[in-house]
Amino acid sequence: MIPVVEVYEQLKRNMPERIWWPAESEWEIIIGSILVQNTNWANVEYSLHNLREKTQFHPEKVAALPLEELQDLIRPSGFYINKGRAIQEIFFWLQDFTFDLAVIEDHYGTNLRKQLLSLRGIGEETADVLLVYIFDGVEFIADRYAQRLFTRLGIEGIEGYKKLKHRVYLPEDFSTAEAKEFHGLIVDFGKEYLKNDTTWAASFLADFSFDPLNS
Repeated sequence: MIPVVEVYEQLKRNMPERIWWPAESEWEIIIGSILVQNTNWANVEYSLHNLREKTQFHPEKVAALPLEELQDLIRPSGFYINKGRAIQEIFFWLQDFTFDLAVIEDHYGTNLRKQLLSLRGIGEETADVLLVYIFDGVEFIADRYAQRLFTRLGIEGIEGYKKLKHRVYLPEDFSTAEAKEFHGLIVDFGKEYLKNDTTWAASFLADFSFDPLNS
């Protein structure tokens, strides 16, 4: 298993602190987590702007949008047909619980991740994002930035979300706030230092090595 907390501590010590996920409500996070699939955040922002103008991210208004109109609003994010269907399905699901997130969490308990994965367009990464940012869970989000980072740190055989996820452990006392911060720090680090060999060599993690007693 990979003692990832050692990396978290280095990131926290050396990277500026800021709030993650960048959004004004849980509903915006849910939508953004679907829109960002297979595209960049700049494109997502155009779609979020369109939806904000139309619905103010009121969940009832999002759920009430006709599918074709929803798909047109999110067109800038690409794959808008499938993403529109995914957004509609998850908001219909939320509507079944009158958009009460605490009731949903209580209803599914430890099966919540499995339920999220059963929804259209919700894969491993998106499910973990929702568990951490929407349902206050504690998960390691093994996204592409995380895969690239730990590959740079000498961990082999972690190409793909599940492969890295299954190699990671977090302490039992790791909090939701720390899980959010860890994900955000990895993304921020990736954008700045994982561009190429030169930026990596200039990073504060370039000479990092895991404590052999914890590896």
